[in-house]
Amino acid sequence: MAQKKSKGKTGKKDSNKNRLAKFPIAKIAGMVVTCLLIFFFLINNFMCNENNEETYYNFKKEGELTLTDSSGNFLTKIDIEIADNDYERQLGLMNRKSMEENQGMLFIFLTERYQSFWMLNTLFSIDIVFINSKKEIVTIHKNTTPTSQQSYPSSKPAIYVLEVVAGYTDKFNIKEGDKIYWIGTKISL
Repeated sequence: MAQKKSKGKTGKKDSNKNRLAKFPIAKIAGMVVTCLLIFFFLINNFMCNENNEETYYNFKKEGELTLTDSSGNFLTKIDIEIADNDYERQLGLMNRKSMEENQGMLFIFLTERYQSFWMLNTLFSIDIVFINSKKEIVTIHKNTTPTSQQSYPSSKPAIYVLEVVAGYTDKFNIKEGDKIYWIGTKISL
């Protein structure tokens, strides 16, 4: 049986599609868009950091925290800055030149779970104290390495994390099982 040849304009349209498919407009357009994005990023970065100055943050007192031993005996008291939203928890103590001995940052999480911190862009050594929902210290990492990507995980679930200057937990004999009590002027949970 012989096949019939189809008549009409479909053959002409198909040949135009084939010619367009061979033309690299899509590739060129993609390269132009990529170059424009890179150019925009570089210009924007240059304009924002014209003086190449780093932005540093200062301590802002938002509460007070008391540490006691497991029997409730007073150990020490510090001023705290509270990190209780995603942005503040991610920023933490990054891009700060220092922190005073009587200061700390208290991270407050929505749920109690295993936590892990690192020291990326943290310019000074700290002690990291993980605390459970009963306000008991469950893990302490002492004298962390500044600017490292090493992970400092909690050994048990925690809902609070306290960061203080390195050596603070040794100086005031703070250990696992001790407790915290705090009052704050800011909580956005």
